Amino acid sequence: MFKQKVIKQGKEYDSIVRQCRQSGAKFEDPLFPACVESLFFEQKPPQPFVWKRPSEIVQNPQLFVGGASRFDVAQGQLGDCWFLAATAGLSLDDHLLKKVIPPDQNFDLGVVKFNFWQYGKWVTVVIDDQLPTYNNELVFVHSKEKNEFWSALLEKAYAKLHGSYECLKGGNVIEAMEDFTGGVSESIDLNQNPPKGLFKILKSSYDRDSQLGCSINAKPGVTEAKLPSGLIAGHAYTITDVKKVNVKGRDVRLIRIRNPWGAVEWNGRWSDNAREWDDINQRERKNLGLVSGDDGEFWMEFSDFKRNFERVDMCHLSAEAMTGKGKRKWQAIVNDGKWQKGATAGGCRNFPDSFWINPQFSLILEEEDDKDDVGDEEDEDPGQDKPGSTFLVALMQKNRRAQRKMGVDNLTCGFAIYQTDGNFDASVGLPKDHFLYNASTARSPSFTNTREVSGRFKLPPGHYVIVPSTFEPGQEGDFLLRIFSMKLSKGVSIDEESGMVDVPKQPPPQDDAQTQRFREFFKKLTGPDMEVDAWELQEILNAALRKDLQVPGELQGGGFSLESCKSMVALTDDDRSGKLGFEEFRELWQNISAWKAVFKKYDQDKSGSFNGYEMKGALRSLGFKLSNESFSALILRYADKKGTVSFDSFIAAAIKLKYMFTSFAAKSRGGNASFGLDEFLTMNIYS
Repeated sequence: MFKQKVIKQGKEYDSIVRQCRQSGAKFEDPLFPACVESLFFEQKPPQPFVWKRPSEIVQNPQLFVGGASRFDVAQGQLGDCWFLAATAGLSLDDHLLKKVIPPDQNFDLGVVKFNFWQYGKWVTVVIDDQLPTYNNELVFVHSKEKNEFWSALLEKAYAKLHGSYECLKGGNVIEAMEDFTGGVSESIDLNQNPPKGLFKILKSSYDRDSQLGCSINAKPGVTEAKLPSGLIAGHAYTITDVKKVNVKGRDVRLIRIRNPWGAVEWNGRWSDNAREWDDINQRERKNLGLVSGDDGEFWMEFSDFKRNFERVDMCHLSAEAMTGKGKRKWQAIVNDGKWQKGATAGGCRNFPDSFWINPQFSLILEEEDDKDDVGDEEDEDPGQDKPGSTFLVALMQKNRRAQRKMGVDNLTCGFAIYQTDGNFDASVGLPKDHFLYNASTARSPSFTNTREVSGRFKLPPGHYVIVPSTFEPGQEGDFLLRIFSMKLSKGVSIDEESGMVDVPKQPPPQDDAQTQRFREFFKKLTGPDMEVDAWELQEILNAALRKDLQVPGELQGGGFSLESCKSMVALTDDDRSGKLGFEEFRELWQNISAWKAVFKKYDQDKSGSFNGYEMKGALRSLGFKLSNESFSALILRYADKKGTVSFDSFIAAAIKLKYMFTSFAAKSRGGNASFGLDEFLTMNIYS
């Protein structure tokens, strides 16, 4: 059987096809093999599943039969209705569907490729066409056409992307919507003061190609409960149309909804056989796509929709993803970020001492909305809408679902927005005092443990700073922060470029009695050659520091480590003898003395170690200005498990930085530096 290495790029697909044709064997995916591990990581199959290729299940299998339809998506034994609801929405947009499922491919060679958006970029996932079956029937997603397999294979590719089929159990429809489109999500709780003009928001979003879904909260202890209305609680639906229909001279606002089960429908007003349809002629019914049968799709009047559903999910597309229905497009700003213990994981506003160290992002809103972008005469009070610029902020955690089998869950996170006058150091960000004395202008609806937290805001044009954070400090994770605005806006990550800061220079020390005593002690240990190796350096530093300088208590217990002393020798041994002469040692000692004073000054809580913001301030006072990337690398190298930096490690880090900054400056002057300082720092901090 044909085997292939890691498959996540389009060029790999071409190679697989070529090799399959040469060998005459069908593709078998070694990364997602036909075995139990690809199905589940905790539970066991309820029946003995058999993996089969489409050609082994039916005659004349096809990827599509008569094109894709929302009715091609029927749920199987896996609890992934959220994924199916998004798949049904995807089928409504041919442009997006062809992006996810590239046309002109079949599974004659047993190989199929799909494209998914993942955290700012599109990735290609290649799978073989073996699918789990029981009694020759597909176990999971399937089409009503027995020989159509696009939806089943799409589900398999999505399962591979996240690690297994079981990783798809439970989720939010907007998660898959985003992975199909690269759009930004927006969730509206219909029980908690839904926005004014909601119908117009839904209609405008539908016209802008947004993917739409809705749901009713699950009932306690019940996964999917059928209600007297025919609707299912704890179940994801797809919104497939939003229209105003003229009935006897008045406009009626209607929402069309689809149950991914392909059955079980709403039984109230405007349901398939309701009397309200008597006032609509046959032609209009056909234009609306009304089907009087239990196909899972139904219409509802908007007021009934708001009374019965509790959540609306929307996925808004960026300009490049829209097909262009003549509507204005969202403008997108995308930034990557990281929360790192000891560096950029400050926790929420409840932790004022560390909140300010979280990543910060600048946003400039330049224009107000146009009048036809807002308001809806039937559910908004006149005069309630204020001028401003509408934008969406979406904070997405990366790679958490794929780590479920390792016990990793989503972090609880959110964001806050602060208005500023723009008069702050844009390379450093808002200081701690700003957050102590100024309330946020806006914030995420809540801190939640969903993959993405988002919110819709309307604020006056001006300068703002967005601060994303986890709820608790010290929690680590990568994230993507995206801003979608209706009008022109600018946004960047607030970060400084690594470099040296001018600091007052200390006068050279005099050769006083203390220095003389130290020279005599040094000579006694080293002998006539007056050179010291790492082991002797460790003895000298620990003895001298404990006796004369009263360094922090943490050092008193163990002193400088041998590893730190080896680094000191390596980085200050100019003649590469493996030892330090007295002058080399003296320069090192002078630096350590100065750095010890800095440590004591910036160790504000007198803990004997630095947290991230103490460390960054201390380094800056020594003249070292570090970007977030370089500072994060430094913390990874020198911090302990708690994310704190001991005195010993601080000295080692300062020596390392001094050496690297000097070395880079020399290479730059010599014309040998073909890379930037940050790249140089992150490459060499671990060496």
